[in-house]
Amino acid sequence: MSATTETPRQSHAMVIGGASVGTIFEWYDFYLYGSLAGFITKHFFSGVNETTGYIFALLAFAAGFAVRPLGALVFGRLGDLWGRKNTFLVTMLLMGLSTFVVGLLPSYEAIGVAAPVLLIVMRLVQGMALGGEYGGAATYVAEHAPPGKRGLYTSFIQTTATLGLFLSLIVILLVRTNIGEDAFGAWGWRVPFLASILLLGVSLWIRLRLHESPVFQRMIDEGKGATAPLTESFARWPNLKLVLLALVGLTAGQAVVWYTGQFYALFFLEKMLKVDGALTNTLVAIALLLGTPFFILFGWLSDRIGRKPIILAGCLIAALTFFPLFRTLTVAANPALAAATVSAPVTVIADPAACAFQFDPVGKTAFRSSCDIAKSALASAGVSYANRPALPGATAVVDIGGTSFPAFEGAGMATKAFTAEQTAWRKALGAKLHAAGYPEKADSARVDKPKVVAVLFALILLVTMVYGPIAAALVEMFPARIRYTSMSLPYHIGNGWFGGFLPTTAFAMVAATGDIYYGLWYPVVVAAVTAVVGLLFVREMKGADIEG
Repeated sequence: MSATTETPRQSHAMVIGGASVGTIFEWYDFYLYGSLAGFITKHFFSGVNETTGYIFALLAFAAGFAVRPLGALVFGRLGDLWGRKNTFLVTMLLMGLSTFVVGLLPSYEAIGVAAPVLLIVMRLVQGMALGGEYGGAATYVAEHAPPGKRGLYTSFIQTTATLGLFLSLIVILLVRTNIGEDAFGAWGWRVPFLASILLLGVSLWIRLRLHESPVFQRMIDEGKGATAPLTESFARWPNLKLVLLALVGLTAGQAVVWYTGQFYALFFLEKMLKVDGALTNTLVAIALLLGTPFFILFGWLSDRIGRKPIILAGCLIAALTFFPLFRTLTVAANPALAAATVSAPVTVIADPAACAFQFDPVGKTAFRSSCDIAKSALASAGVSYANRPALPGATAVVDIGGTSFPAFEGAGMATKAFTAEQTAWRKALGAKLHAAGYPEKADSARVDKPKVVAVLFALILLVTMVYGPIAAALVEMFPARIRYTSMSLPYHIGNGWFGGFLPTTAFAMVAATGDIYYGLWYPVVVAAVTAVVGLLFVREMKGADIEG
């Protein structure tokens, strides 16, 4: 008997809408933090240097991803024991309350180190909840879908991450526009977090009206439900092999393409290209709006030609085009910066032994060598630079288009004297960079907005290729009795670890090398590996029986 004949009182539109609206809300909650990373840095990590603070803010963002596989195990097991509906009601409640609390947390200045600790705790709760959400929603919809429409139906779930990000950007933009940047920076950034309590209420009301999945209900009625889903999923090689192939051959590449196209692009525009935050949000929101229907298109197409060809093609194209797309983005978003980089390239000439990585977890390192002083100033200014070794013990020199500007050695200087000298030196460096054509920030009037949107749309189109069919592909790989558990873990290791740590890893790679494009090697390599492994070892499962 098909799943569709057992749900006469619950239309497919209700199934898709109920699962999707809750997931949109949860992604909205999750991405508020990432969209407001700069303000999070200011209010919760003000006790460390600027570069460390931003990396810490990204790490706190990534902390939510770090625990997603654990959430997948905990809630995946519950989903295979309790049912799909009951489990994703619990995950939604946890997600919504933890997001609301973030809007109430005191800042670092008010309670010191307890502020970032509490923030990270809330991020961990969010990540745990989201780790149990996606598998439930995708499984629930797939188990209601009629034959030949599984890719189409689950593709609506795939739009929810983009729509959640889109919703978060719109809410942030509305608040910023109405209260102004100063007020938003002081307290207005909290409003989108606090407003989430209203969305939580609406989403819970909708999901409470849903029935249990017919496939799960039939297994329970027939006494065929799982009794040890973790053991069946991961302690038996045939299923564990499928889990590993799903991770390396599908979700790892899908994740890095997704986070590069939708999230790292936003970081890149605002942090590295110095585009105004409100304008960045607007341009990304437009591209997301244009690209979202393609999730459904590729989900529908996967019902006809298969999941594997579309996902792997997206990974391969991404690996080949990320570098040219981001270089085009630089020219379009900050033409003055792009021109200055070509006409007056910057090189730091320093003794490599004197150069430290600009990351200080406890806020105690002064970074007072001439190399550190030079690199810290350039990183803060968003200027890309090359590195050239100097003789041991030599004072670092910043070369700007052939004009040398020596740094100074701050070791041994009193703190007050060092601060004054560093401030004066940075001011002088800024003047020389400005004279060479380097802008302090992107001129909004000179941003080629149509071209920026076009590049962002191209990135999002790749996202829709890899993400639109992924839910159907994962659902079809695993048996019904352990499906929630089995598919959730590779999905959330891929998206939680490979994808979630991408902004942090890429930014750290940029900070270490001075090359604003260097971080792209991370998604390029992972996407290429997935394309190869998926092509050679992953079976096409389109149309497989998912009721057994």
